[in-house]
Amino acid sequence: MTNLLHKPFGTHGKVHAITPQTAGWRYVGFSVYRLRPGDSAQELTGTNEVILVMIEGKAWISGADQDWGLLGDRMSVFEKSAPHCLYLPNGAEWRAVAETDCTIAVCAAPGKGGHEARLIGPEGITLTERGKGTNTRYINNIAMENEDYCDSLLVTEVFTPAGHWSSFPSHRHDEDDYPRITYLEETYYHRLNPADGFGIQRVYTDDLQLDETMAVADGDVVCVPRGHHPCGAPYGFEMYYLNVMAGPLRKWRFVPAPAVQWIMDRDA
Repeated sequence: MTNLLHKPFGTHGKVHAITPQTAGWRYVGFSVYRLRPGDSAQELTGTNEVILVMIEGKAWISGADQDWGLLGDRMSVFEKSAPHCLYLPNGAEWRAVAETDCTIAVCAAPGKGGHEARLIGPEGITLTERGKGTNTRYINNIAMENEDYCDSLLVTEVFTPAGHWSSFPSHRHDEDDYPRITYLEETYYHRLNPADGFGIQRVYTDDLQLDETMAVADGDVVCVPRGHHPCGAPYGFEMYYLNVMAGPLRKWRFVPAPAVQWIMDRDA
């Protein structure tokens, strides 16, 4: 078993800390803090740009020498409302003080210092439907390539109804050959509703030299260094995930798995 599935360290404080060094890649970093009222967290961005995503709850946030006030208003991620987020360039410092129980994701990738700190959402983020049939899912785009306020990061939220699939038809983005395909490392931060449920994620290459199928629990992170990476939500369990992608070019171009090319052609 490759080290793709990451369980949280615990239920309080910093519960995930994935770095390029621990993941064995070059670009994406991802951390999660779960805080109680009055708890605080703070970090330096260093050579990375960072997007803080208020997954759940409320916190007072300062960063890049500015006070951004109280951020967050959804108390359950499955409310499906747009998140409050904060973009911070490299060379900045941020601090969060929890007003309520809250979950904060820290999405990181190399920064060039090309952008100013700014709030992202909830205004301007609209829940959109994607896919057909049991491939239907719902997307909150936080920072995809049509938003130009990032150097490297691509960040989005996906809500997969019970009994549906997402990140499907299976596709990969693991070659630097733009415009055909781009190289993007990716993390999936999973949540399940009910929380004692499970989902399925497979990560596999065309030659099956990498072929792992994982049962993901609420709060797990899956790293996708290469290959296809579909997700399934069993009947009775709704799935959420936060995707973070980054690579040498901030473009999302992918190639479908040969076995599902006909589905993409049919549904295009």
